[in-house]
Amino acid sequence: MSDRERVAEELRRIREGVRERALLEPSEGASSAAAAPVSQPAPPKAPAAAEPAPEPRRPDNAPLNSLWRIGGGPGPLGRLWQRLLRGLIGRQEAFNSRQVQFDNELLSYVDERLAATHRHYDSVLGLHHKHMQEIDERHMILQEELVAHVHDLVKRIDLALSLGERGRLSLEFALRDVRSRLVRLEERLKG
Repeated sequence: MSDRERVAEELRRIREGVRERALLEPSEGASSAAAAPVSQPAPPKAPAAAEPAPEPRRPDNAPLNSLWRIGGGPGPLGRLWQRLLRGLIGRQEAFNSRQVQFDNELLSYVDERLAATHRHYDSVLGLHHKHMQEIDERHMILQEELVAHVHDLVKRIDLALSLGERGRLSLEFALRDVRSRLVRLEERLKG
């Protein structure tokens, strides 16, 4: 079998495979070169939200707030102790009071800072999520256009193959006709 016959057989096999899948047979009113309409894809479904982790418990600073005073204790010994060390106890109580205030302010600052960080991250993630949805939508549109283009190419290729087959069949018919006329002409010349 020559290369030309082998290629022709391969093309015939491909064309018959396409016809078996019903991609060749268009309806009577449809144009064979018309592309399939591009459908608008639905936006991708958002993944299910994960169960949020429990919030960490804020440290309880109430016992610390109540212990900043240094007392001498009940009884005459406690009162003596307070009288002798009044200046030192006053300074220590002032320091303890300021330390408790600082601890309370520090806890408030950490709470506010974490809330601000969460708000910032939520806004960044919201913008990123919206951007990703737009990208997904554009990809879906391009995918639909690509599918429509491939379907159009298949129809055009099949049309070209069928026209080539018709041309081959008409040439074979013309060749048979020429042979039969040649045979008749030879018979007339002999007879």
